[in-house]
Amino acid sequence: MPVPKTIKLNKENKSLFIIWDDGKEVNFPLQFLRDESPDAGNKGETILWKHYEPPTKGPDKPGKYEVEKIELVGKYAIQIKWKDGYDYGIYSWDVLLRLSEYLEIKNILPKNFGDGNH
Repeated sequence: MPVPKTIKLNKENKSLFIIWDDGKEVNFPLQFLRDESPDAGNKGETILWKHYEPPTKGPDKPGKYEVEKIELVGKYAIQIKWKDGYDYGIYSWDVLLRLSEYLEIKNILPKNFGDGNH
């Protein structure tokens, strides 16, 4: 499995740029990473084949899409602490690779895809 060679936060264009050791480059918008955070409080969780929806979210706090810091988790992941205090969800290399595939597909679909107008 590929691993990141470079991870760089670009605060100006609000993105996280990753260069993988296989040469693949991905520029993740910070809003996308936050909205797709892989924690149970954001995506829900499945226990013994039963899915539990995440709790209802309240209003957004200031700094929701701004990164305070990024830390390595062992040699397999990063954890992002957001300026609104949210620090749940560990982005493993596998999760980041799957999110990059999702982002590629999302970027080629029409902006209004799935809204019933097709």
